[in-house]
Amino acid sequence: MNATKLRRTLNSGGHVFGCMLSQMASIRFEQVLAGSTLDYAIIDSEHGSRDRTEIQQLAGMLRHADITPVVRVPIPKAEWVAMALDAGAAGVLVPYCETVEEVQAVVATTKWHPLKGEYLRRAVEENKLPSAETRKYLKNRRKESFVIIGIESEPAYENLDAILDVGDIDGVFIGPNDMSTSLGIPDDYANKKYLRVVEDIIKRCAARKIPVMVHQQTIETSTKAIELGARFVLHSSDGRMLQRIIQNEMNALRQAAGAKATAAKDTVETV
Repeated sequence: MNATKLRRTLNSGGHVFGCMLSQMASIRFEQVLAGSTLDYAIIDSEHGSRDRTEIQQLAGMLRHADITPVVRVPIPKAEWVAMALDAGAAGVLVPYCETVEEVQAVVATTKWHPLKGEYLRRAVEENKLPSAETRKYLKNRRKESFVIIGIESEPAYENLDAILDVGDIDGVFIGPNDMSTSLGIPDDYANKKYLRVVEDIIKRCAARKIPVMVHQQTIETSTKAIELGARFVLHSSDGRMLQRIIQNEMNALRQAAGAKATAAKDTVETV
């Protein structure tokens, strides 16, 4: 699914489905991804060790496989958003935002890049651009670009309305590990306190027609997120899903051979 169709689907109230690429590096995975049924994939450069060249290669690979490339930038800074867009990202996921100023800067860059400095300030604060031709040019150049804001802590949750008031936010991301840790209940995704926060974020975003993604790792927890109203469905990661498939299929073969199944271990770090 290309970025235009993805945004159209979300804007019409539909669901889109993707995963996090935390460990994949080789562009030879294109054949696998092309048949994966993914609508989008997030190239992780917050926790993943990726340089600009690798991000550009992965973004190109995803586009060729008809999957919308989204880059999770390392920190909520406009410079990182610009680099992700230059590398070919259709969308950017900006992690761990807590202040209006952070969100204003990254949203402005997503919408008006490559404007910078005083010209960008005028575009954001005064809605003034150098010319009508410049406005038309930048709108066309950035017509597929979208920004997802990470609400991953209790302070961000408490500041949610002010953050959403910035406008031009295309999606909100909830990082369950960071959010649950901030709430004092690390990784307790069945806890009522965590579920109340997630449900409230989704409802308040839905009132503004902003889709929410919750990065859960299991079918059970991702299903719960969908039940709570998440439409920008982000499920698991490349490494974790590959590990589960290997475990399940190898144990099926052990059982077929009359051998004892090996206890499966989740050794992939949650990011």
